[in-house]
Amino acid sequence: MAPRPAWRSAARQLPLRLSTGLFFLNSGLAKRGADDATAEGLHQFASGTYPVLEKYSAAQFARALSAGEIAIAGALLLPVVPAAVAGGAVTAFAAGTLGLYLRTPGMRQEGSLRPTEQGVPLAKDVWILGIGLSLLAEGLRRRRC
Repeated sequence: MAPRPAWRSAARQLPLRLSTGLFFLNSGLAKRGADDATAEGLHQFASGTYPVLEKYSAAQFARALSAGEIAIAGALLLPVVPAAVAGGAVTAFAAGTLGLYLRTPGMRQEGSLRPTEQGVPLAKDVWILGIGLSLLAEGLRRRRC
């Protein structure tokens, strides 16, 4: 079986990469100049679930989060970045946010995976996880062909 032209994969990935990349870019840029209160809120929320983050200041955390989201956006929006690389980055980020969802009290209904009203903004990252896994799977499959 002859390998498929790379442009066909790129065209098929375009809706996923464009929509998710723009979402990450917007989110990263919004956090770029986070004020002290916003940075503190983000840091407290994340370090409550991931205590290793406590060793960073709130400002450092907000800058790193912003830079990470912008870097993921770049990986998604630049077609020269392989799907497996972009998908791996998106998958890792979404796994982290879903960890927040699963471990933070009040995000889920008692005894259920269903989100509370407060949990919906994180629960929606299951879609981002699916997008990341799809890109990762396609990129790894293309490598074997």
